[in-house]
Amino acid sequence: MLQPVILAGGSGTRLWPLSRQLYPKQFLALTGDKTMLEVTVDRLADLNCAPPIIVCNDDHRFIAAEQLRLSNTAHNGIILEPCGRNTAPAICLAALLARDIDPDATLLILPADHHMGQPEAFTKAIENASPAALEGALLTFGITPDYAASGYGYIKSQLTEGAATPQKISKFVEKPSKEVAQQYLDSKEYLWNSGIFMFDSNAFLQELQSLRPDIHSCCEKAWSEKTHDMDFLRPDQQAFESCPAESIDYAVMEKTSNAMVMPMDPQWNDLGSWSALLDLLPKNGDGNVQVGDVIGLHSANNYIHAEHKLVGTLGVSDLIIVDTKDALLVAHKDNVEDVKQLVEILKKEQRSEYIHHREVYRPWGKYDSMDQGQRFQVKRITVKPMAKLSVQMHHHRAEHWVVVSGTAKVTIEMWKN
Repeated sequence: MLQPVILAGGSGTRLWPLSRQLYPKQFLALTGDKTMLEVTVDRLADLNCAPPIIVCNDDHRFIAAEQLRLSNTAHNGIILEPCGRNTAPAICLAALLARDIDPDATLLILPADHHMGQPEAFTKAIENASPAALEGALLTFGITPDYAASGYGYIKSQLTEGAATPQKISKFVEKPSKEVAQQYLDSKEYLWNSGIFMFDSNAFLQELQSLRPDIHSCCEKAWSEKTHDMDFLRPDQQAFESCPAESIDYAVMEKTSNAMVMPMDPQWNDLGSWSALLDLLPKNGDGNVQVGDVIGLHSANNYIHAEHKLVGTLGVSDLIIVDTKDALLVAHKDNVEDVKQLVEILKKEQRSEYIHHREVYRPWGKYDSMDQGQRFQVKRITVKPMAKLSVQMHHHRAEHWVVVSGTAKVTIEMWKN
């Protein structure tokens, strides 16, 4: 059985202010009407596979569950990481669950925030890689590069140009300089490291136990003491927190003798920056990507995202402009990699804008903090049909509710009105 595993953790700081700590990019609709998680699930439709296992942060559990529900997606469990420990522990937990479901499962590890312009090429690569995975190879998928990218890791392989089968890996390379990346591109011996993997669950667990027994033992303990909470699987927090934070590349793939790479060219993009969206999305005659209510005059080669109000530009070019209810980003497209530094400043100053949007989602719906000041706060609350908020009691606060649409049942001092 092919068991997809969708990794939906991460904070997505490079796409602030749309992406926030409590609502990161994998849950956003960046390239169309569907969120990146929903698009990743859709990519599995042409594969003969089991329902996916989802691994996400505990803080994102209701967002992930709701998006799966809205897309009518069956799943084989939602694993909640008590804390971030990078990809090796996350994949280990998924492998342990997959082994419980099917002892002979083949895992397909997919980040939830990637774009593929030609998903059929991805499907074909999975089919071509399957025999090697069944024979015990630990496969990573390498992207045929089309420009000298310095923001990706690279894989050097004994590559036959146009190869349609897995290749032996010569070495992994960290993100190179622009000049070195150009050399890699010219040599035709290197592939981008996509962060997509495929292997037998037992083969991976055995290799992890051999190479990083500390990670394996912590995850085994956390999994053996897991609890069930509705659709959620909660590994033991204390055991998982003691696990080293390590990527699967460092922990296993760069050390194992069983690593292979499957070349593919599905027009892949990890959407790692605002400039990536500017390059990817359809443009108008002036080279602008315009999302929302935008009017541009004498403006060219901009990415402009207007979420709640009209944004007008006049005589500007090569800018990233992203407007949300509570934050506005204006950046030159050549400086978008520094957005992470901006978020670090917000974090240091304990600003809420890096954590959540003004609009916050809850299992029962959402609320929008429309206005607040000394001794008052105004919220617009949207409750799903038949959903309910928890009963609360306040000793030092008065509340005034106005129902603007629908019919509400209200409990006051235990009496429903």
